Amino acid sequence: MYTYAWYHWLTFFYIYCFFGWIFESTYVSLKKHHFVNRGFLRLPMLPLYGTGAVMMLWVSLPVKNNLFLVYCSGVVAATLLEYVTGYVMERLFKVRYWDYSNQKFNIHGYICLTSSIAWGFLTILMTEVIHKPIEHLVLNLPPVLEWCLLGAVSGCFVMDTIQSTKEALGLAKALESVAKLRADLEDMQVQLALLKAETMQNVENAKEELLDAVAENVENSRQLAAARKEMLATAAEIHREAIAARKEEFVEAVEAHKEAVAARKEELAKAMELHKETVAARKEELAASFDAKKAALAARISSLNEKIADTTSRLNSRKAIARPSILQRNPSAVSRRFADAWKELYKEWEDEKHA
Repeated sequence: MYTYAWYHWLTFFYIYCFFGWIFESTYVSLKKHHFVNRGFLRLPMLPLYGTGAVMMLWVSLPVKNNLFLVYCSGVVAATLLEYVTGYVMERLFKVRYWDYSNQKFNIHGYICLTSSIAWGFLTILMTEVIHKPIEHLVLNLPPVLEWCLLGAVSGCFVMDTIQSTKEALGLAKALESVAKLRADLEDMQVQLALLKAETMQNVENAKEELLDAVAENVENSRQLAAARKEMLATAAEIHREAIAARKEEFVEAVEAHKEAVAARKEELAKAMELHKETVAARKEELAASFDAKKAALAARISSLNEKIADTTSRLNSRKAIARPSILQRNPSAVSRRFADAWKELYKEWEDEKHA
């Protein structure tokens, strides 16, 4: 039963690829309530099932007369194949085409206990029931017909594998690009919010400085008025004392006092004028500084808005080209590393499909 030529093994591989596609497509179509062409390839073939079937036959060869050992060998071989295939495909294509993370006793989401148990029973079913009629059919095929069929199927298989791999790699690049562009866009939006907050803070600071300058000017004016009032009161007191003590010196005292008052008034006027000039200069300086800051912030905000528009345009254009049919063939696939980008692409693809 297990002594085959290499081309017989290849024929078995293609047949079980097709049977695997039938099983998976039927199962997923029933869950989704519509037909799903399941699998990585466009052809009705699932290489994982073909590889698993051939491996099950190989590992069960030494123990074919012991069903328990056949079961155990199938569990180990199929589980190992499923884990390695899932790991390699996720690292290469950034997407998990199956995920057992929600199942109990899973390992990294690539394999789980229930799946491994099922592989063991499937190994027994295949070796004891399914494979015998298939073996009979293949071994009785005319060699020329088998070679022709293998040539045609192999050619289609290779071309489909190359095209589907390119499509999956393109999807992986699109996921990375969308995730990067989305992160850049969010970073620029944060920068824009910070700039707006900085602008508001600068406006408040400028208002406070202007109010402080005006308050200082008013206080100085009050102080000058109080000093002038005190000076006049002192002058009146001196004037009264001078009249009572020495009438004859009244005229001279009055004149001296008038000169002192005039000098003090002149000094106060100059101080007042100098203070006004200082306040005016400070106002102009604050206004110029505020205008410069406002212009700089406006330029930065405008630049960020342009970058955001450009990034959004690139993001939309990148998402627009990432509509491979591989999404339709794998409705349960997920991408943990680029989860947000994957959901965004898948949602838009679903919206377009139902539009």
